[in-house]
Amino acid sequence: MPPGAKALKVCKDCLAEYQEAQDAWTNQHWIHPEAIEPKLPKRVADKPGPRCATHWRKAHKQQRERAHETRTQRVFGLEPGEYGTLLAYQGGTCAIPRCPAKGVVRRLAVDHNHATGAVRGLLCSPHNRLIGQSFDDPQVFEGIAEYLRNPPYERMRNAEHQE
Repeated sequence: MPPGAKALKVCKDCLAEYQEAQDAWTNQHWIHPEAIEPKLPKRVADKPGPRCATHWRKAHKQQRERAHETRTQRVFGLEPGEYGTLLAYQGGTCAIPRCPAKGVVRRLAVDHNHATGAVRGLLCSPHNRLIGQSFDDPQVFEGIAEYLRNPPYERMRNAEHQE
């Protein structure tokens, strides 16, 4: 390299893809003589790694998925891949019927019995918090249902009109 010239920083994943394409081109060249040899990528690697932004995002996403998988195994005792299987079994939605939440933007929470630690299903954050704040007591929800069906204000107004 001439003095004063800057070295081209190339993403290590782009370089690996280039080398794979180069090998494929070399191996297949006799089949496709009109094929153009792949060119070295010129994406600058400004992200840690060193990776270009595209490959950094891909690697970061894979790292987050591995961390989530490890955490669900360690904390809740799920087998590898069991979170994804349960999510598919629930249709990708919260386990509470008629809940519109889907596990697309945010992952669904692993709902479990706090006394036994047994996993029950996957819930959206509001439903998971609601169950946790009710201390897993079904009578709280029966009381909420009764409250919604027959609010005290309506009962009071009906009592005033009957007098």
